[in-house]
Amino acid sequence: MTNHDAMTGSFDNDDVSYEGRPPYAPHGPTPFDGDLGTHQVTLRSPAELADALPYLLGYRPEDSIILVSLHDRGGRGRFGGRARLGIPTHADDWAAVAQQLAHGLVTGGERRGARPEQIVAYLCQEPATGETGRSVMERLQPLAHQLRVACGRLDVPVIEALCISDGRFWSYCCGGQGCCPDEGEPMGLPGTSVLAAAAAYAGIQVRGTLRELRARLMPLETAVAVEQEVALDTAGMSLVPRIFDENGRAEVADETIELAERLMHRLAATAPVPDPAVADRRDDDLLRADEAAALILGLQDRTTRDRAAEWMEGDEAEPALRLWRALARRCVGPYAEHAAALLTLAGWVAWSTGDELEAREALAMALGADPDYLFARLLHQACNEGLDPESVRRCLRAERAERAERAERAERAERAERAERAERAERAERDGRAEREEPVGPPDPAAPTPVSPSSHVPEQRRRRRTRSGTSPLAATGEGPVPSPSARRPRTSAADGSRPLAAGRGNTGPRTSGKPTTQRRRADRVDTQEANVLRADGGTPEGEPAAGDDVM
Repeated sequence: MTNHDAMTGSFDNDDVSYEGRPPYAPHGPTPFDGDLGTHQVTLRSPAELADALPYLLGYRPEDSIILVSLHDRGGRGRFGGRARLGIPTHADDWAAVAQQLAHGLVTGGERRGARPEQIVAYLCQEPATGETGRSVMERLQPLAHQLRVACGRLDVPVIEALCISDGRFWSYCCGGQGCCPDEGEPMGLPGTSVLAAAAAYAGIQVRGTLRELRARLMPLETAVAVEQEVALDTAGMSLVPRIFDENGRAEVADETIELAERLMHRLAATAPVPDPAVADRRDDDLLRADEAAALILGLQDRTTRDRAAEWMEGDEAEPALRLWRALARRCVGPYAEHAAALLTLAGWVAWSTGDELEAREALAMALGADPDYLFARLLHQACNEGLDPESVRRCLRAERAERAERAERAERAERAERAERAERAERAERDGRAEREEPVGPPDPAAPTPVSPSSHVPEQRRRRRTRSGTSPLAATGEGPVPSPSARRPRTSAADGSRPLAAGRGNTGPRTSGKPTTQRRRADRVDTQEANVLRADGGTPEGEPAAGDDVM
């Protein structure tokens, strides 16, 4: 199966309705009523039915098979769901395509509780070189037959099948009764029908063709494409390794979101342009190649893409959609597959803001770029089934609020930590300043004076060596103790002592004989004094201290 892409329209559209049951053949004027707001529009002929197609789809179809379901509600029928596929190039694929399209429309209606009761079929294709509108109608007649057969197998009759080509239409349900000329019926000029007037009054806008819509999302083919490809190569060498790094991935995500926000503000600051083509060229000029490359590569990360999908409503939606379109156009050359992320974002924002047509086309193109892109597949299915995008919006809002709360908690914790560090630094500085500025007063007489052991030992030693006749032990309260020198009276040579040899350094006499009782007592006192000195930190017995006068 080739050259086709699926797209189904929104369902339960009450803009156009019909009255009665059109006959199969011969067919003549048939009343179809359109309901545009408070205005009832009656479609009374196949010509008006053909003219209503762009207002049912929101664009002018080309090269398309379209099925529109009809529902009977109290005797008044209304148009419901729509399904579209491109016309396959090879006729061998027509039967399969007809079956796929009919099955999708009928089963889709059943899932929503509104099974179609009748179907209107359209075949739209412009003549190729050397063809006429009539030759197109004749070439597609087997396809129209396949559609009627496929719908009939599902018990849903095709009440009208029209071929629109080269500004004319033909009915395949005419039955050859001569009610339709061979050259076809000319279609009215766009905007001149009753339905066109009612749609304009109701504010319903019909855009151009699908080809024009896709052109807004297709890669550029100008000189900018070469520059953009070089920029993508350059950015890939620096960004891709960081994305695959555990720490660098989060940094690239933050940088990507910040850059996208800046570019959205840049686009939003420009004046609106009514012509889509001119507006797209203006947006292309506002983006530099390196900026586009950084965003295209950064948004390949799923988490980053989901954060970008949160710009889906309010004032953020319109500049976000313009940015995603512009970036999709920058996926040039070998980077065409990278467009899947950008096209999915564009389709999501379009669907969220109510533009189902662009949403389906963008999501279908995303799947064309990468058929396995899950986000695009899920959104495309939900959009085609007519689900409400509010459920997806709620999930994204909750994720955004949770991330903002986490960021706020982290910021509060960081502020508290900075305040604590500042307080500690201020307290330390205040204490240091107080120490430097503390006044120096007279010493407190009640405070004990520290004594260095090395300083009082010589004093005590000198006190012990004096000849004052008082012992240091007198301070212990044991009473006065006679000094050894006082107990050893000097003797002269006449007393029987002999002088020392000259030059010995001693000039006093030396007594001889055994120690007396007084001498032994004095020696014990000397030993006790030495022990006291050692306990106070003095020098051991027998070792003179520095500064001592050894007698």
